[in-house]
Amino acid sequence: MQPATLNLPLFPRLANATWGLSQRHWRLVVVAMLALLHVAAFRGVTDTWARGLLLAHFGLLLLWQPFLRAEQRVSTMQGLILGALAVTVMLALNWWLLTFWVVVLAGLVGGKVYQHHLRWQRRAYQMVLLYLLALLAVVILPEVAPRREIDADIRHYAEILLPLCFVPVMLLPAEPESTDAAQMIDFFYSVFLMLLLGVVILGSFTVMTLQRTGYLEALTRTVFITAGAVLLIGLLWGPRRGFAGLNMFFSRYLFSIGLPLEKWLQMLAELTQLEARPARFLTESIAALMRVPSVSGVAWRSAQEQAEIGVRTPYPVEFDNSALALTIYSRYRMSPALHWHLHLLGQLLGEFYLGKMREEELRQASYLQAVHETGARMTHDIKNLLQSLNVLVAAAARDEGRDSPELQALMRRQLPAMSQRLGETLEKLQRPREVDETYVAAQAWWEGLARQYRSEEVELAPLSPGSAARLPRSLFDSVADNLIRNALAKRAADAGVRVRVSLECGQRVALRVRDSGKPVPADLQVTLLKAPVRSGGKGMGIGLYQAARQAEGEGFSLALEVNREGEVCFSLIGPAG
Repeated sequence: MQPATLNLPLFPRLANATWGLSQRHWRLVVVAMLALLHVAAFRGVTDTWARGLLLAHFGLLLLWQPFLRAEQRVSTMQGLILGALAVTVMLALNWWLLTFWVVVLAGLVGGKVYQHHLRWQRRAYQMVLLYLLALLAVVILPEVAPRREIDADIRHYAEILLPLCFVPVMLLPAEPESTDAAQMIDFFYSVFLMLLLGVVILGSFTVMTLQRTGYLEALTRTVFITAGAVLLIGLLWGPRRGFAGLNMFFSRYLFSIGLPLEKWLQMLAELTQLEARPARFLTESIAALMRVPSVSGVAWRSAQEQAEIGVRTPYPVEFDNSALALTIYSRYRMSPALHWHLHLLGQLLGEFYLGKMREEELRQASYLQAVHETGARMTHDIKNLLQSLNVLVAAAARDEGRDSPELQALMRRQLPAMSQRLGETLEKLQRPREVDETYVAAQAWWEGLARQYRSEEVELAPLSPGSAARLPRSLFDSVADNLIRNALAKRAADAGVRVRVSLECGQRVALRVRDSGKPVPADLQVTLLKAPVRSGGKGMGIGLYQAARQAEGEGFSLALEVNREGEVCFSLIGPAG
């Protein structure tokens, strides 16, 4: 339910200009505000005009204050508070109330001193703070001290000289500042400064009462004692020479709430490594979150499920991202620190769960990619087998009606090899990542290649006898078929093209396929073996790309070694098995 609001801005006639005024000419507003306070303080709290001046001073403060924008609508509660302050100023003004007001004002100004990174702005606020402290010490505190001991001449000089602090405030160089930037104060520093001023004031009065000293002497002694105490605390807070100070104990106390959370974070990190399923990871993480002492219940909603465990309380902390909506119920009314901690837990759990969802998607995409790549590679293997089968069919058609011994020998050589390769291709297609590469002796593989292409006039260089090298059979079958078929396609277009194949075995194995046809075009050479290219029905397209990828996976490299007119050479080089 929205709070009731007054249907008026903070200042009706200045609603569109006051925020800009407070940004561009804030010094003029501050000086006018301090001038009204100065006149009212010297006229005294019993003076009727002083009360009216303080009311105007309060209005200028509303223009300067860093809490509400001037064009902001005022709620009913805020309006009642402002009205109560105005009535208090008009009816119940006294020196103690004025002292309290100047202390609060000094705290607000002091809280802005260290929020400004602009040097001259900071100097101006320091001059304003100096004026307020001087007004408090010389004019206001003597009126509430146990004994009034400030000489009238000192008061007269202060009335004339203190406004000189306004001069540097107005004359210091103005630095550009964004008109949209919100004003800020250091709340902790403001409260600390107000408490410190309270200690100095009450300490001075205590010294005056107990030791029967004068006002100035008591004030001076209290200021030095307080300064010494602050200096000692500062030294103990962060001592030199590597010793731990009070800040460690303070931080340990402040963050002691984080100990159960640290255990949960450790469990979350371990669960991230152990559990790959997103739904199971989320369930176990929330079950562990329920063991945090401040958590009473958790409700969550994801794409897979919607559930709730524990007990609901009036103190929820909600977090929502694209994958998870999470609500954590606290057992107790939450401080800002506890609220921040619980929200951080929800954010961490949401991000980890989102990461698990992405991992699952990546695994599925990786599997589909493996199936796609394997299918593309197997398609080319089947295409090569089909070409070999076409050769057998053509030979059988040529010898139709005759029982040719050469045809029978060709069938006996080719059909078992084709059947074996077709079986291996089908197995890889069914299990793309589970089939291990089989290694065969280089001599045996080379002899099989020679039998396969004996009838197609492919020149095979002799292999050194007794070679003990072993090579991955599937890789060499696929690469050799792709390279040789591409070379034979060139020969089909140009009958004079020679195709030569060689295999060198040593510490490294090198398979080279050469042809004497035209070189690979320059525009294709840039992307050949690195990406699919348009083959125009003549090969050297996706087949070589898939072969290059397969070679990389086995630790080999497929490259276009020579590319010139009359000599084109592809090489497959890698370690001997």
